[in-house]
Parts: sequence; structure tokens; C-alpha cells
Amino acid sequence: MMADHQDSSESDYGELDSELIDSDESGSEELEDDNVMDDSLTDEGDASLEESDNQLTDEEGNASLEEFDDNLTDEEDMEKDILSDDSQENIQAVPEEDSSDEEPRNTVGNIPMNWYDDYPHIGYNLGGKKIPKPLKTDELDNFLKKMDDPNFWRTVTDKTTGKEIVLTDEELALIQRIQDGNFPDASYDPYQPYEDFFTREQLITPLSNKPEPKSKFIPSKWEHKRVMKIVRAIRNGWIRPRVEKDAKPQYYLLWDKEGQQKDHPMHIPAPKLKMPGHEESYNPPPEYLPNEKEIQAWIEKDPEDRALNFLPKKYQNLRTVPAYNKFIQERFERCLDLYLCPRQKKDRIQIDPDELLPKLPKPADLQPFPSSERIVYILLLNLFGQKINFDKFIKLHIYSTRFIRAIHRLLGVSVLVLVVDGSDDKTVRFWDVDIGRCIKTITFEDSIMVVSWCPNPMVNLVLIACGQQVRIINPALTEDDKAKTNVTDEVIKSIPISSSQDNSAKWIMSDENSYSTGERIVIKCSNNVDCITWHNKGDYFATVHRKGGNKSVLVHQLSKARTQVPFKRCRGLVQCVQFHPNKPFMLVATQTYIRIYNLVKQQLAKKLSSGVKWISSLAVHPQGDNIIIGSYDARLCWFDVDLSTKPYKTLRQHKMAIRSVVFHKCYPLFASASDDGTVIICHGRVFNDLMQNPLIVPVKILRSHTISNDLGVLDCTFHPSEPWLLSAGADGTIRLYS
Repeated sequence: MMADHQDSSESDYGELDSELIDSDESGSEELEDDNVMDDSLTDEGDASLEESDNQLTDEEGNASLEEFDDNLTDEEDMEKDILSDDSQENIQAVPEEDSSDEEPRNTVGNIPMNWYDDYPHIGYNLGGKKIPKPLKTDELDNFLKKMDDPNFWRTVTDKTTGKEIVLTDEELALIQRIQDGNFPDASYDPYQPYEDFFTREQLITPLSNKPEPKSKFIPSKWEHKRVMKIVRAIRNGWIRPRVEKDAKPQYYLLWDKEGQQKDHPMHIPAPKLKMPGHEESYNPPPEYLPNEKEIQAWIEKDPEDRALNFLPKKYQNLRTVPAYNKFIQERFERCLDLYLCPRQKKDRIQIDPDELLPKLPKPADLQPFPSSERIVYILLLNLFGQKINFDKFIKLHIYSTRFIRAIHRLLGVSVLVLVVDGSDDKTVRFWDVDIGRCIKTITFEDSIMVVSWCPNPMVNLVLIACGQQVRIINPALTEDDKAKTNVTDEVIKSIPISSSQDNSAKWIMSDENSYSTGERIVIKCSNNVDCITWHNKGDYFATVHRKGGNKSVLVHQLSKARTQVPFKRCRGLVQCVQFHPNKPFMLVATQTYIRIYNLVKQQLAKKLSSGVKWISSLAVHPQGDNIIIGSYDARLCWFDVDLSTKPYKTLRQHKMAIRSVVFHKCYPLFASASDDGTVIICHGRVFNDLMQNPLIVPVKILRSHTISNDLGVLDCTFHPSEPWLLSAGADGTIRLYS
């Protein structure tokens, strides 16, 4: 069989050689034809150059056309020869022993074959002829070939020629070794025994006759330093020996002790069930047993809204307790909670309570401020100047002091500080702060709601609100004050009061009887007067009528005896108003909002939201950029108008409603009076630096007034120049703190 195989291979080689010789001969003939064509072309080119100056004749033109046709026929013959040669080459087989030294069939070179995707040929042979692409088979032919050809699985396509090549067994074995990560050559042994060429043979004489150095016989100092470094680390505890773990027994009892299983890294234990309370006892206390009304209410509620999912019952003993009919249902719901409900681990933040509190200065560093009670003002003289018994005074003067105001006056070389108060006993009293004496008392028909000094130092006027009237009074208090009293009377006489006035208010000059008591002008309004505030210049003042509707706020001008209604309609129930100390603004406080109106432009400038339920009082800082309000829900709010429309700070220091708030005109102090009988003094410093927020520090709580009929301190005011405070309470007293 080997001989037959060799004979067949030799015969195949003989046939291939003959075919190659024929193809070479045909190629040489084609080259000779090409040379002949080139010679003819050169001859024709020379002839055309020689005859370029002469015009072509008809015979010459016909001759050139015949030559062009001959050339076309020659090119068609060449294409036929190429097709015939290619068809023969497609039939030829490449021998297995074909070496790489032989010329390849396709001489296109190592270029991307996708360049010939749009061409019918795949390259050129050595003769310059086009090599056509082999015919492509469809999917049906491939399937039939796959079914019929046993070598289909080892057939690959050559990209350069487009021909199919059948891999041999050796090539398949080579591919398999490469895929397995082995060496391509099966005979290669990577683990051959290594023979050292230097120590392979033992010699008697040494390779080097150099004497040994002294360092080989002396201990190394560097090793000594390294050892000492390790010893020092062991002594200091930096290096510790490994702790030997307890040896686990090879055999152990399976049920000896409960195995300790490590939890999952993200394991979150389920919350435990609530421990049973007294209501789940078989003999609960009587207060845990519901009555018929509670049982009916429990039945009418949805199961999700019930506080308990059962009704407590009482049994005589434990033997009579029946089985719980909802046990399986509760166990099932518990299993659903463990299985379906997600769990979340909430880390509790450990915060030092001292870090949450703001760092405030000590109250002792913020002095001076009122800290103790000094004087209590009590009426000891009647209207005729006679002394009365103090015990009887307690019974007579049982009315609340509604309003107080203090004024600082210079009389010659002496300084006089006066306080005016109005109370529910329909009287107005003037007090000397220094000596605590009641200088004058005026009686009216109605209870006094508001009293207010005129801020103009050139006149001596007091506004008193009682009922629906505002009375302008010129009190002649001392003999040294006669000059100012006369000037005030001249100013009042110069006021033009006309008979035709607006229906909102009427100005009337007082009669002779009232003139003797100091009353000069009466302003009659359509509703009760609840609040009065002066403009800083002392010519304008505003009144608040909470039940007045669109006439809740009235602005009165003293020099012209004129009353104006600034708002066509009032938004909300107006509580109090204030004039801005240095700008043409008016602040109107309703139940929950503070509106700032520009009186020049006659428009709303800003709207502040307090966040309280009901505003009771309002005060403006002397610089005008900060506002404080008090509310009936025991809150004090500080507003920084330039910062925000919401409160900068909200203080909840009082336990009951706040009745009055006030700023000091000279010192950084403000105070609040409440129905809980206390007055709280706070340090409120406003900085010129706009980047720094105001400093608010509560410094003192004053407890002197007693609560009467659920009312405590009704009003408070600061001394004009000293850090003193005066407060008026429902107990009928005025108290001075310094």
C-alpha cells in the first residue's frame, strides 16, 4: 500500500509539473505577444510624431481605425485566455508537499482582501492577468455538502484565494495542542535535565587563590544593629508573638453544645414582639376592662385603626380561659412580617447636648440691665389730698393698670421723670419716678385703654383712649412746668378745627369744665380705640379700631386737626400699628402677618410672616431694621427685615400669653410681659456689620406681679435714659426694676 501511495503521488506530481510547464509556456507566449504590441505601439507613436505637422488624410484615418479594432480583438482574446487559464487553475489541486519557496497562486500580497469586495476578481497572477473570484455557493449547497462530505468539518476557506482547503491530521493535532496551551511541537521537552557547565566536574585546585577577607571571621555590626532593633521593638511591645489558637478536637459531639453560626454581613435581626401587658391578663385590673360604649366604638372602628386587636376580658381562674381563636392568624401575620417586610438599621447619632446649645456670653458680662425690684407705686392720697388707709386701698384699688408710659423731662436744673398710667377704674395717674409720688389723677367716664406721651419735647401733651374717644390732655403737673404748659395751650389754640369734617372722626374742643382738668381736644371715632402710636416728630399719630372694618386704622394730624383713612380695605384683623423711626414707613400687624407700607409711594413694601396664631403686640428697634412681636400663644419673634421675611429667632420662654413687648431707646435691651406674671429681660445687640447677625441673650426673669383673673403683667416700658423697667400688672400695681 505504501508503494501504491508513492506511485500515485509521483504520478500526481508529474501531472502537476506538466501543467505548470504548459502554463509557463503559455505565459511566455503571452509576454512575447505583449512585446510585439509594445513595438507596434512605439512604431505608431514615432510615425505620429513625424506626421504631426501634416493633416491626416482619409486613408490614414481608416488605417488607424482598423488598428484600434485589432487592438480590441487582441484584448478580448487575452480575457478569454485568462478565463481559460483560471478555470484550469481552479481544477488543479495543490500537493501536500508544496513548500513555501514555491510561488503562491495569488500574488496580490499581504493586503486586506476587503479591497476586492466590489470587484469580480480577487487579484492578479504573475502575468498580470486577473484572477476571478471562485463561485459562491448558497446555504442549500452548504447544507448538502455538510451532509454528504465527511471532511466538511475539517475544511477551511483561504481568504487570499477564496479556495477551500482540507486540513490534515497533523494540522488538526497542531491546532489542538495550541488550544490546550501546549507547545506546538509534540517532540519538544521543556523539562530536560539541566547540566551545570561550571560545577559539573569537581576539580582539586580552587578557581581563585585569593585569601579570605577578615570580615568573614568577624561578626557583622550591621546584623548586630538589626538584631538590636528587633529586640527593642519586642521590649516596647511593638512586636508581639502570635497567640496560639486553641486546638480544635478532630472529633466532637454533634449535639454537645449549640453551634455558633456567623451572621451574614448585612444581617439585621427582626424586631422582637411586644411583651404582653396588663390588658392581656386573664384577670386584668378594672381600669383595663372596657365598658359597653367603648366596646361599641371598638367594633365600629376598622381593624387597622384599633389600638388593640382584642377586647380584654376577665376570668375567675386560669382553668376557665378558653383557647385563643386568633392565634394561628397572628402567627401567620408574624411570619409574613419576618418574610416580606424590609428592615432598615438606623444608626443613633451620639451628640453632646452642649454642642446643640449656642455659645452665648454670660449675663454678668452684658450688664447693665434691670435685675431687681426697687419701687412699687401705690396710691396713698385721695382726690382731695387726704391720706387713706393702706388696708382700705387694697379693697378700693382692685382694678387693673392697663397702660403705662414714661417720659424724661428737664425742668430748669432739675431732672424729672414722669409716668402716666391708665387703669380699669377710669382714672389716669401721673407719677414721679424718683420719689414715687402720685402727682395728679384725672377721672373719665370709661375705662382707660391706652395712654401715650407726645414725643415732641417742645409740647406737653398726653393722648388718652377711653371708649370711642381720644382725649388730648395738657397736664399742668408742677409750677416749674407752667412755661411749657402755656406754649402747649398756644399751639392747641392755633389748630384750625372746622365744622365740616369726615365721618371717620370728629375733632371737638373741650368745654370749660373739662378744660380745668387739662383736657383740650376730644376726637370722637365710630369704634372703640384699641391702640395709639405717635410719629417720631410728634405731629401725626395713628389709632387702631379692631372692629372698624375698612376704618380699622386712622391717621390723625394734630397741626391741622385732620383725620385720614390710609387703607380702603384692611386685609385681616388689625392688632396694632407702628411708625418707622427714620423712614416714611408704617408697620401694620394683623393676626399672623406684619405688612410694611411705604407712605410716600403708597404701596406695600414688604410682608412678614410671623408663624404665630395671634399677634398681640409690636415694637420696632430704634435703628428700624429689626422688629419684635409678641403673641397670645406665648411666642416672641425677632425679625431681621434685611435678612428674611420669616422670624430670625423665636423665643418660647413664657408659659402664657404675651401682652407687651418694648425696646430700650439707648441700651441694647428689650423686654416682654406675659400673663404668667413674669417680665423677661433680653439682651438684643444689633451690629453695624451687615454680615453679622443680631445677638439675642435672655438675661433676667422678673417675678413680682401676682396673677389676678388669669391676667398677669399687662404692659411694660423702659426708662428713657436709664436701664430701668416699669411694669403694670393686673394686681393694680406699678413696679420699677433697676
